[in-house]
Amino acid sequence: MIYPPTQRKKTSISGRNEERALLIMMIGCLTLFAVAKASAVNPPPDGGYPGENTAEGTNALFSLTSGIDNTAIGFDALFADTTGMENTAVGVAALSSNKSGNLNTAVGYETLTRNLGNDNTAIGANALLSNTSGHDNTATGLNALLNNTVGILNTAFGAFSLSANIDGRFNTALGGNMENNTSGSSNVAVGLAALDSNTTGNGNTATGINALFFNQTGSNNAATGGNALLNNTGSNNAAIGAFALQGNTTGHDNSAQGFQALNGNSSGSSNVGIGSHAGANVTTGSNNIIIGANVVGNASDANTIRIGKQGTQKATSIAGIFGTTVSGSTVVVASNGKLGVATSSARFKQGIKPMDKASEAVLKLKPVTFQYKEELDPDKIPQFGLIAEEVEKINPDLVVRGEDGKVMTVRYDAVNAMLLNEFLKEHRRVEEQRAYFELKLAQQQKQIEALTATIQKVSDQVALSKPAPQLVANP
Repeated sequence: MIYPPTQRKKTSISGRNEERALLIMMIGCLTLFAVAKASAVNPPPDGGYPGENTAEGTNALFSLTSGIDNTAIGFDALFADTTGMENTAVGVAALSSNKSGNLNTAVGYETLTRNLGNDNTAIGANALLSNTSGHDNTATGLNALLNNTVGILNTAFGAFSLSANIDGRFNTALGGNMENNTSGSSNVAVGLAALDSNTTGNGNTATGINALFFNQTGSNNAATGGNALLNNTGSNNAAIGAFALQGNTTGHDNSAQGFQALNGNSSGSSNVGIGSHAGANVTTGSNNIIIGANVVGNASDANTIRIGKQGTQKATSIAGIFGTTVSGSTVVVASNGKLGVATSSARFKQGIKPMDKASEAVLKLKPVTFQYKEELDPDKIPQFGLIAEEVEKINPDLVVRGEDGKVMTVRYDAVNAMLLNEFLKEHRRVEEQRAYFELKLAQQQKQIEALTATIQKVSDQVALSKPAPQLVANP
C-alpha cells in the first residue's frame, strides 16, 4: 500500500515507539529473570576447592592439604583430612579424624569419626564410630560396628549389628545382631539377635531370629531357623529348623535337621537327629542316630540308632542286604521294633529251670510246605515251615503277635531249642538203653563164662570117673 507522506511519517514515528517499548520490555524481562535466578540460589553456590574437593559446613575439610576428590558436608566433616582422597562424609563429625585414609564413605552423625583406614562404608549414626586402622568394613544402621577399631572386612547391616566388635574380621551381620562380638572372626549372622552373645567364637553361621543367641566362644557352628542352637556354647554343631538343638549347651559335633530336632539335648555329643522332633527327648546321651518325624527317643538314649516311629511305618526295604553273604549271629526283631542278637548269657536271664516236658509240644507240630501269596513273593518260591495259628493252639508262647494282637509268625528259635531238648532227652534214653544192654551183655557174658567153666569142670570130673582101659593080649 502507498501512503501519503504525512501518513508515512506518522507511521514511522509509531514504529519507533513500538520498537522502543519492546526493547524496554525485553530488558525488564531479562532483569526479572536475573533477579529471579539469583534469588533461587541465595546465598550463591560455594564449597568448591582445588583438587575437586567439596566442603559445606563449619570446619568441613578444615585441615585439607593435598587430598583430592573429597566431599564433606556437615559440621567437622573430614575435619582432620590432609592427604586422604576420594572420601565422602555427610553428617556432623563424619570422618572427622580421618587424615590420610582413602575411599571411605560416611553418612550420618559421627560415622567413622575416628577412622584412619581405607575403603570403609558407614551409613547411620555412630556407625563405625571407633574405627581406626580397620579397612574394607561396611556398616549400615545405628551404632553398627560402633566399637570396631582394627577389624577388617566386616559387614554389618542393622541397628547395633556388630556394635561391640573390636578386632574381629570377616564377620557378616544382617538384621541387628552379633551385638557382643569382640574378636570373633568369620561369623555370619542373618536375623534379629542371631549370634547376639558371641564374643570370641569363630566360623559360626546363624540364620534366623535368635539363632545361636547365647553362643559366646563356641566355633564352627551352623544354625538355620528361629532359635536354632539358641543356648549353645559348644562347637561343631549343625542345626537346620526352628528350635533345632535349642537346648544344647556344651554338646559338640551334633547334627539336627527338622523342627525341634534334638531340641532337648544339653550336653550330649555326636548325635544325629533328622525329622521334625527327631530325638527331642534325648538330653545327655551321645552317639545317637535318630531318623524320622516324631521319633523322639528316650532321655536315657546313648549309642542308639532309631529309624521310624513304631506304629507309623509299616514296612521296611533296605537295599544291599539280600544275597549278601556275611558271618555273624542271627538278627532278632523285638515286638517294639528293636533289633539285636538274642543273648544267651546268664547275666541277662532269670527264672532259669530245666525245660523238661515243655519241649514235648514240638512233637505235636505239623511241618508243612507252602508258598507265600503273590504280594509277598511274586516268585512263589517253595517254603518249609509251620502255620502260626496251629502252633498257637499247641503252645501260645511259640508265636509272635503284631500290634493288633493277631498272630504273625512262629518263634523258630524257640522251636529249635525245644527240638534240641527233645533230641537230648531221646539221646539220654538211647544212652541209658545202651548202658542197660551193655550191662546185660556183660552179665550174660559172665554167666556164659561161668557156665562154660562149670561145663568144663563137669567134663573133667566125668573124664576122671571113667575106668582105665585094659590091654588084652591076642593069641
